[in-house]
Amino acid sequence: MDLFMNLTLNGLATGMLIFLLAAGLTLIFGLMDVLNFAHGGLFAWGAYSGLWIYSKTGSFLIGIIGAILTGFLLGILMEKWIIKPVYGNHVQQILITLGLMLVLSEMLKVIWGPNQITASPPNYLNGSWELGGIIIIKYRVFIILIGLLIFAGVQFLLKKTKIGLVVRAGVMNKEMVQALGINIQKVFMFVFMLGAGMAALSGVLLGPYSGVIHAEMGMEFAILAFIVVVIGGMGNFTGSILAAILVGISGSFMAYYVPDLSLAVNMLLMAVVLIIRPQGLFGVKG
Repeated sequence: MDLFMNLTLNGLATGMLIFLLAAGLTLIFGLMDVLNFAHGGLFAWGAYSGLWIYSKTGSFLIGIIGAILTGFLLGILMEKWIIKPVYGNHVQQILITLGLMLVLSEMLKVIWGPNQITASPPNYLNGSWELGGIIIIKYRVFIILIGLLIFAGVQFLLKKTKIGLVVRAGVMNKEMVQALGINIQKVFMFVFMLGAGMAALSGVLLGPYSGVIHAEMGMEFAILAFIVVVIGGMGNFTGSILAAILVGISGSFMAYYVPDLSLAVNMLLMAVVLIIRPQGLFGVKG
């Protein structure tokens, strides 16, 4: 029972990190119809910039804020100079964002070096609690709570605010929103910034969770994020968190019992979902 609970908590924490990364992809694709393969680069830059700020200031909170701001800035530059010229062309989007992913990874090596960088949680999030013989690691609980808070916040933004109404209307009919006098380009910029900020947040939270960060981590986690987006349904925000939890927990158990198949099981899960429901578990046909 202790092992089951520990693996489940570990899977939930991993799932929440993947959700924060995948949620940005879901929002960007849902509104903008953009396949952004450079999203993992934003994740890696969030990790490096946030932990660097944390090391300089001694405040993990300031490090998190710095990582999010880095994500916002990169998101603005990426949308304006890289994504905007290739709207509506998925082939060009894939090629240019894959190239940007490689550039972002190499820039990390230039600035912070090619070696891995160690990371640890702040003192108040270090250690664990013992509950009925079950060891509960504080930092994992912190990640789960952050993930749930972000999910609730974005849901509130999308469903209870004016900007959320515009975003949801833009998903259904961009031309109609533009005809009503709303600048759809500013809406696109906002969504891209939001997605980039969540990717950077996921990156800075991963560092103390895994203990190390490295320049290629963006590509590794981007693969998991795309698996989650496909399983949950392209453009479905609620589907992303449920699929991320499923992927996180399945990966946690497989990593313990059959480590060599921890990634393969997620690929297999995606393949089964695509065979049964090509639009994803929570997606809509067409």
